[in-house]
Amino acid sequence: MASSKDYLNFILEQLSELDGITYKAMMGEYIIYFQNKIIGGVYDDRFLIKDFRSARELMPDAPLELPYDGAKAMLLVTEVDDKAFLNKLITSIYKELTAKKKNDAKSP
Repeated sequence: MASSKDYLNFILEQLSELDGITYKAMMGEYIIYFQNKIIGGVYDDRFLIKDFRSARELMPDAPLELPYDGAKAMLLVTEVDDKAFLNKLITSIYKELTAKKKNDAKSP
C-alpha cells in the first residue's frame, strides 16, 4: 500500500519548525531527509525513523517495523501530534548521524 500525500504533508507540517527537512518520493513512499541526511520516511502512512540509540532513549517502547519487505527495521513514531517532541527526536538523531566514530579517524 502506498502512502498518501496527505499523510506526508501532515508529517512535513509537524517538522516545519526544523530547517532543512526535505523528502524524496520513492515507489509510492517518501524518504525524509534532515539537512541532507536520511532520518527515516513515510511508509504505508507510518512515520518510521532509523533505529538509533538517541531515538530509543526518547521512545523506549517504540516498536521496530519493516518499511517494506527486505528492508532494515525502523522505529515507529507514534507521537506524531507533538511538534516539540518531533523536533527533539530529529535533532537528536541528526547529532548521532553526524558524530564522528572512533574508527573513522585517518592515520597520517
